[in-house]
Parts: sequence; structure tokens; C-alpha cells
Amino acid sequence: MRVVIVGCGRVGALLATLLAQDGHQVAIVDRNPAAFRRLPPTFAGRAVEGDAFDLEILRQAGIERTDAFATVTAGDNTNYVLAAMARRRFRVPQVVARIYDPVRADIYRRLGVPTISSTTWGANKIRDLILHLGLTSVLTVANAEVEVVEVEVSAPLAGHEVLHLNVPEEVQVVAIVRAGRAFIPSPLATLETGDLLYVAVAAAAKERLESMLMLR
Repeated sequence: MRVVIVGCGRVGALLATLLAQDGHQVAIVDRNPAAFRRLPPTFAGRAVEGDAFDLEILRQAGIERTDAFATVTAGDNTNYVLAAMARRRFRVPQVVARIYDPVRADIYRRLGVPTISSTTWGANKIRDLILHLGLTSVLTVANAEVEVVEVEVSAPLAGHEVLHLNVPEEVQVVAIVRAGRAFIPSPLATLETGDLLYVAVAAAAKERLESMLMLR
């Protein structure tokens, strides 16, 4: 995949490094040449110095051929405008903007620009670590409105069927790992002690899930 990233701060540099390590073609843009020092010596992508509002700079980074565009500068408005430009002018298939302000993030999302609010995401993660110690998060979706958690089946829950945990629009068991092998369970599958459950849960339903799992 070809990816263009704007902003070589801590997040941008780490994102570029991870994507390049995975074998993707990465170009990262920043107006400050000193910012590229955050990239490791082994970075296999391209560092493009310049203002991302300059269309020629974006073209040098390869925006006309890129598969994905992420803008992670320190400015919310900057990130929104660049993301909108990438999507509407250059027709980039995958566009993401990092937005600090949760209110702006929600507004921009409704305007059609996919956003990640690090403030909202971070606050939700810290809250969950404090309040939901029995649930291990393995995946969050968007700003953690939906999460996939891992939990081990205890003896009191063994013998129950999966359907007793599924709640429409709130909780769904998506996989079970038993004796080292994973499978997608039917609603009538019976839980066994030691099973690892992977459960998709809405943020507002976590306490309900904990009650059903007898963690409360």
C-alpha cells in the first residue's frame, strides 16, 4: 500500500515507521526538516520537506497515486482541511485525520472526514483500565464506541450457551479459543471452563457484560 502522512511529530513518525516496517511505501511530509530526526536511521520511506498546503509538495509525496492519506499535525483545522482536500480533490480512497478536540472530531466526522480523537480515545482507555479490569481490550473501533474484549470463562459460567451472552446491538460473542484453536460459535455452543471469549461490546454495555460474565 502507498501511504502519505502529513506531520512528523511523535505520532506521525511512529506511524510512518510502523507502516514502512510492514513493507508499505510511505512518504511523510513536514515543513520542519528537524522533525525528520524522529525517524529511525532504518526508515525505508521518503521524507518530503515542505508545506502540505502546497499542492506541489503533496504531489512530490505522491498524493496522486497514494492509497491512503493520514494527517496528524498539531492543528485540528489544518488536519481537517488537508483531509478534505485529499478526499475531494485527489480522490484518495482512505483518509484519516487526527483531531484533538472531541467536539470538532464529531463535527468533522459528520461532514464526511474520518477522524480519530486521541483525547476521546485516551480518556476512554484510561477509564476502562480503571473500571473494567476483568475485560482485556484487544480492538477498539473508531473512538472506542465499540470494542472487542477478551475474557476467560470461569467455572460459574461453564455450561451456559453463547446465546445467553448475546444482546442485540450491545453484546456479541464473535469467537472462542478452546485448547489453542479458534472458532466462530453458534448461538447454541456451550461454554467450557478456560475458554477464551472474544466479545464485541458497545461502550455503554460494558457493565452489563461484566454482570453476565459474573465479573461483578
